[in-house]
Amino acid sequence: MCTGKCAKCIAVSLYPLALTSIICNIILFFPGWDTKYVSNDADGKERLTPEVKFMGGVIGGGIMVLIPAIHIHLTGKAGCCANRCGMFLSIGFAALGVLGAIWNMSAAALGLSKGPVCSVLGVWGRPFDVEDSDYLTNKDLWKLCTEPENVVEFNIALFAVLLACAALELALCGFQMINGLFGCICGTCNGKE
Repeated sequence: MCTGKCAKCIAVSLYPLALTSIICNIILFFPGWDTKYVSNDADGKERLTPEVKFMGGVIGGGIMVLIPAIHIHLTGKAGCCANRCGMFLSIGFAALGVLGAIWNMSAAALGLSKGPVCSVLGVWGRPFDVEDSDYLTNKDLWKLCTEPENVVEFNIALFAVLLACAALELALCGFQMINGLFGCICGTCNGKE
């Protein structure tokens, strides 16, 4: 497969991953499918998992991957960017995508490891943010969180999707850096160098 076609395949794969990351991060702002948790409590207690506000899915896995995906896609088509210079630039854009994927992965992993913010017997906090917490594997502990309803499952599912998207984005952007190097050296097979 020539480097131009490979770049196009990579870009087409990055589009749904970036969109999924953005959607998952936005949904995380509404635990229990309710808007009331976005604001702080009357006593200033946080009701939203802090890692959601890192915007790893919107900025990191979304925008910082979407912009490189557009350029990488252009290097795979016949036109202004489908040449050695375009492939060279795709290395830099792919590096930006790698940084975005790392940001997304870090925020998602931190959100999974620390657990959600929830109400336990009327007190808001992070009951699973303790050393050696096994809340991910012990479903009996999930009953501790009474509000928002099913917040543990909600956070685990969405942060896991963000983590998976970030891992795939990291792999694809890393591969595009190598593909861009070969395209810069060998050309794009589009016939217009």
